[in-house]
Amino acid sequence: MGWWWRIMSSERMPQTQLYLDEDMDVGQVLALPQGEIAIYCARCPGSSSANEDAAGLLPVNEQALVLVVADGLGGAVAGARAAKVAIGSLQEALRPATDDQLLLRSAIINGIEEANQAVRSHGTGMATTLAAVEVYGRTIRPYHVGDSMVMVVGQRGKIKLQTVSHSPVGYAIEAGVLDEAEAMHHEDRHLVSNYIGNPSMRIEVGSALNLADRDTVLLASDGLFDNLRLDEIVQTIRKGPLRLAVSTLARAARQRMETPSQNQPSKPDDLTIVLFRPPAAMRSTSRRSANRRSGRSSDGDE
Repeated sequence: MGWWWRIMSSERMPQTQLYLDEDMDVGQVLALPQGEIAIYCARCPGSSSANEDAAGLLPVNEQALVLVVADGLGGAVAGARAAKVAIGSLQEALRPATDDQLLLRSAIINGIEEANQAVRSHGTGMATTLAAVEVYGRTIRPYHVGDSMVMVVGQRGKIKLQTVSHSPVGYAIEAGVLDEAEAMHHEDRHLVSNYIGNPSMRIEVGSALNLADRDTVLLASDGLFDNLRLDEIVQTIRKGPLRLAVSTLARAARQRMETPSQNQPSKPDDLTIVLFRPPAAMRSTSRRSANRRSGRSSDGDE
């Protein structure tokens, strides 16, 4: 697989981007007024069935957008349909959203609730997880159902935000009953206790977080977290170009899936990764690149 990248840039309000049943050979990097985004979405290595993961970039206005990842459950066709329905429901709910941040928050919650109703109405047992991030200027807020995760990492590797997976293993880690190494190989790691398509589905809404210049936001399906350790992920995304960070994560995760090792996690699965950085980080990276080319030093470090 060649790790080349399609790079798109726009100073205007971006169009909605949906990633449904994708099997990317290359990722996509988008430079937008709201920030820089890198997306990778591909089916499980060696699989010819539908990709149950889906992702979306849902613009609201020139300073606000919603990023979303869904990981379908219930078999390839049903899972892919559930993920598509969930993101579509969220997209529809955001259409009337305005410049009011409180109304945007309500629209996201309504969209996830409508997604639950829409998935349940199919009556086929299909379901999906969902992780979304509201970006409003320099402020983000996470929303999630299930075990697709949201993280925010500072340039020095500090984890500023990490959602708790809605699963027995996720709760055990949070309670200190299991450590990361034990959880990676736990027999119940695949179980999810909260999902869209469940009559008792609940939405976890996180606190707002103001991003620093070089913070990195990550949304990903469990295809990433089941194959790479947390420290590997943090060290990869905390600095450097987003295109390099996402390609490194994708390549490493797929290699683990394809070549199991007794000492490393390995769980073949569909894989979706979304990275976001605010605009100041984009300008700082460009300035440092220009300084390196001209032989000048730059202030600060990555």
